[in-house]
Amino acid sequence: MVRVIPYAAIQFCAHEQYKELLGGYYGFQGKALPPVPRLVAGSMAGTTAAMLTYPLDMVRARMAVTPKEMYSNILHVFVRISREEGLKTLYRGFTPTILGVVPYAGLSFFTYETLKNGRLKPYSYERLAFGACAGLIGQSASYPLDVVRRRLQTAGVTGHTYGTILGTMKDIVSEEGVIRGLYKGLSMNWVKGPIAVGISFTTFDLTQILLRKLHQMGYT
Repeated sequence: MVRVIPYAAIQFCAHEQYKELLGGYYGFQGKALPPVPRLVAGSMAGTTAAMLTYPLDMVRARMAVTPKEMYSNILHVFVRISREEGLKTLYRGFTPTILGVVPYAGLSFFTYETLKNGRLKPYSYERLAFGACAGLIGQSASYPLDVVRRRLQTAGVTGHTYGTILGTMKDIVSEEGVIRGLYKGLSMNWVKGPIAVGISFTTFDLTQILLRKLHQMGYT
């Protein structure tokens, strides 16, 4: 929760700002963006959020694979990693994360915005379905880099030593194979991703609509 709240807030806020900037630049202010700027806006939003919240993602990954006795709380994870492995460890796996978030966020926002623009006033269940499609496509496109990111983040506690992104991929493929290695857990993400992204996009849209109505009524 400590990670996802700022990540989602920054990502959605940044996406609205990038859409406005790109819309003004390409002459589509207040209108739906064409495909390429739409893709760029999503990628830039995801990149901005990932860059600003990455250490929290690193901490989450560590807490997920270690015994609960190893770290007492979130702050303890930061302190222990910094002391034992160095501050730069908090950014281990940063490059594959950014490389992965570009297609993930770009395709997710692109797919959702494209499907939503096909309807004048989509119902809530339609927004959920559009978001689910967006999550499915985004997860599938970036999953191997997500696996590499997690391996690099948890290398300090799993006993593995990984170097570059390509080197990590080669090690995973040689030890576990392509499907069982680079796509391990993808089927579970096909369940989790669409649900999470669908709810996220729908919640954002409905909250934004509610806030606009309250603003028009003079409550904000």
